[in-house]
Amino acid sequence: MSSSGSQPSIFSRIIAREIPATIVAETEHIIAFLDIAPKAPVHVVVTTKDPQYQNVVELAAGNSALLAELVAVAEQIAAERTNGQFRLVFNTGAAAGQTVFHVHAHVMGSPELTDHLGEDSLGTL
Repeated sequence: MSSSGSQPSIFSRIIAREIPATIVAETEHIIAFLDIAPKAPVHVVVTTKDPQYQNVVELAAGNSALLAELVAVAEQIAAERTNGQFRLVFNTGAAAGQTVFHVHAHVMGSPELTDHLGEDSLGTL
């Protein structure tokens, strides 16, 4: 889990409305916004408002209900923006591409059913 006294993540600052973002969904516990460097025609970041979990493994172990809510919000976004066909990517650890250590998922897809996501939408390891 996050160490106390550390600086708030960029996601915490977005949640606090200190940094602008295009918010596409929000619940009491979850917020979703457009990725600033999209890797697919639809690329939305879905994160918890609780910064204590650094990655999906910690979240699953610590609060499975919150993980289920995060996935449900991701599914709702995908239904609205990608016709329900999407990738849901959790990067866990710096070597796997995680750059913000505040648990989050990437919803990636396309609004067109004929479009296919290439391997570059997964980023490089």
